[in-house]
Amino acid sequence: MSSLEPVLVPLPFAVDYAPGVGGTLVMVFSSIGHDPDRMPEPEFRQMAVRGGRGALFIRDASRSWANAPEFDSVVRSALHHAMSRQKLTRIVAIGVSMGAFSALVAASLLPIDAVLAIGPQFSIDPAVLDEPRWRDHAQRVGMFRRPVCPLPARPWICLMHGLADDGVQAMSFPLQRGVDHILFDGITHGRLGPHLKQTGLQGLVDALVTGDRRRLLRIARAAGGRRRQLPR
Repeated sequence: MSSLEPVLVPLPFAVDYAPGVGGTLVMVFSSIGHDPDRMPEPEFRQMAVRGGRGALFIRDASRSWANAPEFDSVVRSALHHAMSRQKLTRIVAIGVSMGAFSALVAASLLPIDAVLAIGPQFSIDPAVLDEPRWRDHAQRVGMFRRPVCPLPARPWICLMHGLADDGVQAMSFPLQRGVDHILFDGITHGRLGPHLKQTGLQGLVDALVTGDRRRLLRIARAAGGRRRQLPR
């Protein structure tokens, strides 16, 4: 596994870079983690750097859902750092929950080619959705600069949601061309990541990196997912 090099960014963020040998960069945005008093850990470490890929691991101690005023400059600085070390030809972003939301925000700011967003919230802003699961975090956000999750038009986006408790969040996302929205019946928000890890998450990441949509959808179907259909 590549060693991580810290990138100088302001708190409440932390960024680490894993140098790559090719033209691919994986930007990984961490979820809220397990200890609210500590910086979230880097996620997808082994999966992101497989095959010598470069990776950036972006973490937010304030759990702001990309609403912290430093977010935009942090992700731009992080990408600039990677570009100074690699000649990039493809950039993808991945994340779970808050990390998925942040990955989609980053895709609205940066030339990202594809996003795998597992369980992103459409909103934790109480003015948009009454969402008790993240109410404590929402109260600490202050001003919602991103009250709802963006779906930028440029990249290929794959959204995944477990419908056991994420139905309202999932169905609040608009149907949009260029977006594959995969739904998992009977799986909770908290179980979706572990379920995918057991049923082919590495393959999903690899397919995203190579732009192999057919393979990604095939792996998702084998894991029990069904694709939300655009109206005819």
